[in-house]
Amino acid sequence: MRGVLSRYWSLESLHSATVITDGALDKTALTDDVGSEEDLYEEFRSSGHRYGHPGGGGGEQLAINELISDGSVVYAEALWDHVTMDDQELGFKAGDVIEVMDATNKEWWWGRILDSEGWFPASFVRLRVNQDEPMEDYPLKVEGGKEDDSRRFGMGQTTKDQMRTNVINEIISTERDYIKHLKDICEGYIKQCRKRADMFTEEQLKIIFGNIEDIYRCQKKFVKALEKKFNKDHPHLSEVGSCFLEYQTEFQIYSEYCNNHPNACMELSRLTKVNKYVYFFEACRLLQKMIDISLDGFLLTPVQKICKYPLQLAELLKYTNPQHRDFKDVEAALNAMKNVARLINERKRRLENIDKIAQWQSSIEDWEGEDVLVRSSELIYSGELAKISHPQAKSQQRMFFLFDHQLVCCKKDLLRRDILYYKSRINMDDMEILDVEDGKDKDFNISVKNAFKLHCRDTEEVHLFCAKKPEQKQRWLKAFENERRQVQLDQETGFSITEVQKKQAMLNASKQHHAGKPKAVTRPYYDFLMRQKHPTLPTTLPQQQVFMLAEPKRKPSNFWQNISRLTPFRK
Repeated sequence: MRGVLSRYWSLESLHSATVITDGALDKTALTDDVGSEEDLYEEFRSSGHRYGHPGGGGGEQLAINELISDGSVVYAEALWDHVTMDDQELGFKAGDVIEVMDATNKEWWWGRILDSEGWFPASFVRLRVNQDEPMEDYPLKVEGGKEDDSRRFGMGQTTKDQMRTNVINEIISTERDYIKHLKDICEGYIKQCRKRADMFTEEQLKIIFGNIEDIYRCQKKFVKALEKKFNKDHPHLSEVGSCFLEYQTEFQIYSEYCNNHPNACMELSRLTKVNKYVYFFEACRLLQKMIDISLDGFLLTPVQKICKYPLQLAELLKYTNPQHRDFKDVEAALNAMKNVARLINERKRRLENIDKIAQWQSSIEDWEGEDVLVRSSELIYSGELAKISHPQAKSQQRMFFLFDHQLVCCKKDLLRRDILYYKSRINMDDMEILDVEDGKDKDFNISVKNAFKLHCRDTEEVHLFCAKKPEQKQRWLKAFENERRQVQLDQETGFSITEVQKKQAMLNASKQHHAGKPKAVTRPYYDFLMRQKHPTLPTTLPQQQVFMLAEPKRKPSNFWQNISRLTPFRK
């Protein structure tokens, strides 16, 4: 039972399972007629295959609960932080090991860490590959974040070789299954969608599938490299670390896919409100003999996969002796894949920032000129400064917002201090920052304190600013350095935001502004993901620091409704 547990836990591995057993699939072919797609869908539905209700769900939960009932201890590893203020829930950080005590519920499990017990979301963890390893052999964290080598290498060599074999086998098998999964998406969905120009435009397909075809080509080469390094007779002797090092740059294409994924989910949500598209997607899945997961569930897997590599490599390194020929490469590969994950996380964070920037701009009164997003995607710093202008050296108190490439100046409303009016902006690409000593300034012929200047190299125009305190001035000077560093980093990494993403952010902000009340722009994305159907509990939702994908379902609360009834007026 324990040996097959990890197989239950792999979404990719389920692709080897038989989807249809009655032979009905062989007698039907996908045609260009929408009616035939409905007929195909109805035929399989009448055979007991319901869209949206997986037929084989619960098998892995049964396996886990049987182990627990037999007195076995089942350990799971936290993929991301679970922060909670509910005393009935179990809080933990990414990497923590949880003893699973009850997995009866599909979404919430009961677990224990040391002397703390509570509920936690099942999607926040993955079962450990080597369940037979005792809890006390799990690597201890010591000062500096490194593992305790004395504990790490305390087990017998034979046991350790077997543990390494288990991890190597998992890497190879899940990679093979993942390739099958990507092939199914490309051939089962994309190829069929392109035949239906009456249903999909190329722009729509780009939104839904992103660059998954590029990922498929990359992964095919990667799995071939892994196969060459795989020692079938003695898997623990395999040297796979160099493969990850060789492809670390190519793996950065996942960044584009992860950034696009929220757009893909929302586009799918829009399309699947029309029955024609529901029938079509289900017909594609059935004809490709794919498992009973909807398209949005399949499209989540690349996001999960790129986040799973650091976890697999960390476990592989744990069971690799320093004398092993693969040790240094695995160690370097782990750091490389962590860097890839960090890059994806940073780009994801930047992409989410554009929604906030668009909302901010929509709240500014009397806005003039181009949108902030035309040139910027990051708010570096903001604060109040005195701006001194020529020729009368008049001082004006203003709010300044430093973005990459530009500094936006706003004025506070005299009565409503939370309302800002747009006044001007400065192009930071043309500016150099000059620190000004306290005393009389020659250019403006006035005494200044805590001051600095922005000098335009092309026009020789000079802007003088004064902060209230010395520490505020230093924070601004540091912010200007960070702004230039951010611009340079974006140029080096090729970071950019598409016109579609910019327009969508401004459109969302405009709708929210007219609605007159706050509304989370990305909330539909989370709700959409929570409605996904999975025949098994997800194997690896990404770590929180990589990619926030879903939120656990909680019991509805009437707290805010009750408060609203007591509110005498609204703004």
